[in-house]
Amino acid sequence: QVQFVESGGDLVQSGGSLRLSCASSVFDCGYALIGWFRHAPGKEREGVSCISNSAGSTDYLDFVKGRFTISRDNAKNTMYLQMDNLKPEDTAVYYCAAGYYGTGCASANYIYWGQGTQVTVTS
Repeated sequence: QVQFVESGGDLVQSGGSLRLSCASSVFDCGYALIGWFRHAPGKEREGVSCISNSAGSTDYLDFVKGRFTISRDNAKNTMYLQMDNLKPEDTAVYYCAAGYYGTGCASANYIYWGQGTQVTVTS
């Protein structure tokens, strides 16, 4: 079974930066969708940034546009989320995920999920 392992979460002050990493042994094995999601206590899980390989498109949550950047390094089987100018509202557990069908950040289209990494942003 495919495993995804996130790392890079930490506690930072508002305005700081973090880079999250998601490692997988089969990252370049034909996934149509790869992306980052987050889940804060008391709130629904939301898509942060997702890449549709079939459509050649990249989507970002409106709140993070201009601050977060998704990328991948197939040679290292790793996906990244560069997070700049972090805000307290970004505090959440962040998950990487992948799927075979669809476009965008619809959670139902993602089959494989990591265990999550905690990001905490203080005021």
